[in-house]
Amino acid sequence: MSKIADTLSKLNIELEPYEARLVAISKTKPSSDIKEAYEAGQRDFGENKAQEMTQKYEELPSDIRWHMVGHMQRNKVKYIAPYVYLIHSVDSEKLLRTIDKEAVKSDRIINCLLQVHIAEESTKFGFDEAELNDLLENDFLKEVPNVRVVGLMGMATNTDNEAQVIREFQGLKLLYDEIKEKYKADNFSLKYLSMGMSGDYPIALECGSNMVRIGSTIFGERNYG
Repeated sequence: MSKIADTLSKLNIELEPYEARLVAISKTKPSSDIKEAYEAGQRDFGENKAQEMTQKYEELPSDIRWHMVGHMQRNKVKYIAPYVYLIHSVDSEKLLRTIDKEAVKSDRIINCLLQVHIAEESTKFGFDEAELNDLLENDFLKEVPNVRVVGLMGMATNTDNEAQVIREFQGLKLLYDEIKEKYKADNFSLKYLSMGMSGDYPIALECGSNMVRIGSTIFGERNYG
């Protein structure tokens, strides 16, 4: 068994009690690494650049579920709209409108997660709690019928302070539970809470995550050079 396959096997055993979906973050990694993970049974892969993901989509098996996990620029949506499985990083009404427009062109309904800003770092993106409630209370989703909101996503502060990370993840889980019960719309049906990456996914799972985004643990450190 290869190192990638062995790691995936161990991760899936770890995730099984939480019924959590594993998204293997393959950004910057060659298609050969993705193929190795695919042959070990992995089907969900995450990328952060539209053109790179599209190139891999064209090269690799058609039953891969491609997740856009990076900050999504509106002018890049057209590249991924025909095939993307889930966009994790939806952080504005303008982006929702663009996704809806491109989904119509592709005759698709595109699944999205609304990104919530839970970290102290200003470099992180996302709606705050008030903005998210405003979006839902004002029935904005009726204006974008080719978008389906299926969950929330958040990234905790990059810190060694475990109590802070727990607090941020627990806050997002509480918000997820609240809006899941409070709001109803044809294209709003929450089932995914995407929290946790290689450095903090065990904490995220304990706080209620059911989708984790793990890259370097599976594929090794990235070379951005």
